[in-house]
Amino acid sequence: MAKIRVGVGGWTFAPWRGTFYPKSLPQARELEYASRQLTSIEINGTFYGSQKPASFRRWRDETPDDFVFSVKGPRFATHRRELSGAGESIERFFATGVLELSEKLGPVLWQFPGTKRFDPEDFGAFLKLLPTRIGERKLRHVVEVSHASFAAPAFIELLRRHGVALALVDSADRPAMFDVTADFIYARLRRSTEDEATGYPKAAIGEWVKRLETWAAGAEPDDLSRVHAGPPPAAKARDCFVYFISGSKIRNPAAALALIQMIDNPSGFIDQQKSRHSTRLGNKRREAIGKQRKAARRR
Repeated sequence: MAKIRVGVGGWTFAPWRGTFYPKSLPQARELEYASRQLTSIEINGTFYGSQKPASFRRWRDETPDDFVFSVKGPRFATHRRELSGAGESIERFFATGVLELSEKLGPVLWQFPGTKRFDPEDFGAFLKLLPTRIGERKLRHVVEVSHASFAAPAFIELLRRHGVALALVDSADRPAMFDVTADFIYARLRRSTEDEATGYPKAAIGEWVKRLETWAAGAEPDDLSRVHAGPPPAAKARDCFVYFISGSKIRNPAAALALIQMIDNPSGFIDQQKSRHSTRLGNKRREAIGKQRKAARRR
């Protein structure tokens, strides 16, 4: 059964303390708390440098059993003139401990600079370097591009041949490309604003719920721009990963919570300004959070 996982980028952000995180929460427990409100988090630190295997193990152990991380690949692999030379950086990345996340490792995001133009041979060489499996662990890859030259059917066809997802980015400064290229969906929503308590207006969140549920069911929404006129890869169901990124970052947790709640209870959407932490994923998650709070009071 396909799952829709919703989250934000990272979990360490000072303005979230007292807005998303309770004021009394120790900083060392912020991941523990965030992972019990959201269903996924995109790890951004790996983009800038290697993390220790012990860090990945700690993050794995601090989060619930059903939680999933996505991880950014290192910029050393994507920010280069010739992508065919990225092999060593990719190998080093997977050898530095990311697999310690075990079953909580989700998609790996490879983010390219805005100056990078589409060259079929160059980009194809990079995609060939991405491992589809390491040991028993199957890997999912997603790429984010921003140069207008990528808005070409040939780029979509290339991703589909390799089974690599295109990051579907909701942003004013990115080409409008919402083509499905893999057996999962990876969306990055970048339009949250500070004057909206939930980052996105309720109506906009509702539109994204409909799109995600359509993708999860194996179909395609009919209200988004696509580059390629042909059908996407066939799928009875698709896992979906959606993250509120950038925009008004202080509002992103509220936006994620609002989206989760609307998926769970479409008719019972609660104003996040009145009840910031009301969103939960069913009785099981509510019970888990209740236990967490009791444990916090005892510490």
